[in-house]
Amino acid sequence: MAMASQALVSSTFANVNSAKDVSFSSAFSPSSLRCNDAMPRMTVSRGIRVASCAVESLEKEKTSYATKVTRNANFAKLQAGYLFPEIGRRRAAHIAKYPDAKVISLGIGDTTEPIPSVIAEGMKAKAQALSTLEGYSGYGAEQGEGSLRAALQKFYLKLHPDTGVKASEVFVSDGAKCDIARLQMMFGADVTIAVQDPSYPAYVDSSVMMGQTGGYEADSQQYNKIHYMKCTPENDFFPDLASAPRTDIIFFCSPNNPTGATATKKQLEELVAFAKKNGSIIVYDAAYSIYISDDSPKTIYEIPGAREVAIEISSFSKFAGFTGVRLGWTVVPEELLYADGFPVIKDFNRVMTTSFNGASNIAQAGGLACLSDDGWKAMEELVAFYKKNVEIIVEAVTSVGLTTYGGKNAPYVWVHFPGQSSWDVFAKILEEAHIVTTPGSGFGPGGEGFVRISAFGHRENIVEAAERLKKLFG
Repeated sequence: MAMASQALVSSTFANVNSAKDVSFSSAFSPSSLRCNDAMPRMTVSRGIRVASCAVESLEKEKTSYATKVTRNANFAKLQAGYLFPEIGRRRAAHIAKYPDAKVISLGIGDTTEPIPSVIAEGMKAKAQALSTLEGYSGYGAEQGEGSLRAALQKFYLKLHPDTGVKASEVFVSDGAKCDIARLQMMFGADVTIAVQDPSYPAYVDSSVMMGQTGGYEADSQQYNKIHYMKCTPENDFFPDLASAPRTDIIFFCSPNNPTGATATKKQLEELVAFAKKNGSIIVYDAAYSIYISDDSPKTIYEIPGAREVAIEISSFSKFAGFTGVRLGWTVVPEELLYADGFPVIKDFNRVMTTSFNGASNIAQAGGLACLSDDGWKAMEELVAFYKKNVEIIVEAVTSVGLTTYGGKNAPYVWVHFPGQSSWDVFAKILEEAHIVTTPGSGFGPGGEGFVRISAFGHRENIVEAAERLKKLFG
């Protein structure tokens, strides 16, 4: 490139990893070159004027200030990042690598279809009312608005006439995941826990954060002091309770995330009996109960004696597409007592009133709309849409010889890849089919060799993903 001084300019850097304060203010004026605010060393070679600049690494200049606060040692036990942000990171990297590819996300269990209008109108009316003197409200009760708690009581009565749930036992929150953390805060560091394996990662990670666990064992991919209740096709995804040790807390999810397995009444009777025998507390996650279409229990409180041993958490996230609205609830029965006879409900009430200012009043208006007759019908239609997506996915993967589980009573398909690494299968599907799934091992060691495919997606994306999967594995 010809220059005003009839010479060519190039530059070299002693440290190519640094870009420290080197400026080329004009491509046509060598005299304007600057290296750390000074003229660079100039040489001429074969008619080319070369500007050389020795640059020290920025790393040498970095200074760090550290407080005298010791890090919570429990956080150092956590392995890598939380599962779903890690999947998001890999998805973003894939999109950067293939910017023109149409990436279909069937990984994280996030709903995709609009909130039914009858429910959205309830929130809209509340939002508009807040702009008036008559309709404005500030802080609400930390336990939830009385009208919504009463509606949830009727909801349980609708599920089964003998649940015995009272409005005063219902605590409205900003989601089941948040309540898992609040329950862990209440239980404290000195309890022992059991989880299904595989299971929702928040149960384990919150236990680690609370200091309930020992260190992580790389060989077993398990934390010490957590009992992993193996759930496999061989035991119909229900743990062998006869060989399980006693723990203080048992986390149990039905329909299960990620396997989609739903516990039968007989199985839940065994679980309640097991908890009563050992004096344990069950934390029962019923976030997907609306997907149950057979006679499997939709609440743990259908089981006699459950009120003495079980807390139930649930959510509107998958019921009505409230993943972004954030609204859930937890039931703590009055009969549930600690070893000294103190009611658990009193401690959970203290947790809520201390660490929570109540769910959004707009979200709670949406919850009321969900539980109206028209709202319930709209939710069932929404769930039916996602269940049709499940059928499309199952048909596609089974047509190429893959074995699937779940799906019948849940929005997830649990696909078996025996002898293969789940992260390797995840990477293959992402790289070759541009589909994001979830590796089963992210839910615990029992998930190795499986991949979870979510049915949350627009219909056209589900159909296209099904065709891509058939092509990839066919």
